[in-house]
Amino acid sequence: MVKDEKLIQKRREQMIKAAVSLFKEKGFHRTTTREIARVAGFSIGTLYEYIRKKEDVLYLVCDSIYDEVRERLEDQLKPNITGIERLRQALHAFYHVMDDMQDEVLVMYQEAKSLPRETLPYVLKKELGMAEIFERLIEECVAEGKLRLTEEEIYGAAHNILVQGQMWVFRRWALRSHYSIEEYTRMQEAFLIQALNPVETTNR
Repeated sequence: MVKDEKLIQKRREQMIKAAVSLFKEKGFHRTTTREIARVAGFSIGTLYEYIRKKEDVLYLVCDSIYDEVRERLEDQLKPNITGIERLRQALHAFYHVMDDMQDEVLVMYQEAKSLPRETLPYVLKKELGMAEIFERLIEECVAEGKLRLTEEEIYGAAHNILVQGQMWVFRRWALRSHYSIEEYTRMQEAFLIQALNPVETTNR
């Protein structure tokens, strides 16, 4: 109903921030739209100028988180670095974004099952888009002769990177008592690079 793009963006950010805090505390189903409006700082009537139902807020949360993770990851990739070092750089950037946004990521994965059937495929496509970033980086290493991997192995490695980053969020109750985010990142990087079996290693 609202035409002002700047106001729409501002209201969406307010709704998303409020929803994440409430979904984390109470879960999606126990949170009401009235509570979202109150924590966001406006009336329930104003809320319904931007959404039709509560599930729309969950969609906005998921969409926003994927966009922010992707933008922050791509912003930190330096164009003058190539090969394995560029892949390492992407790993560090992704795991640190997971650390910075751990509450948002946790809420998204816990509550995504409540998305309407018509919007779930869109959100899952965004998840695949995240994996495609790492697929491209690994493919670049293969093209440069730094790695020897099949297409199937590239696909699996890209998804493995995502899961290892998400594990820092899902198992933070156990991991954070043993590692800092830097230590965890270095450990996962070592595991991954060894598993990918770089050409320099195989020629020794």
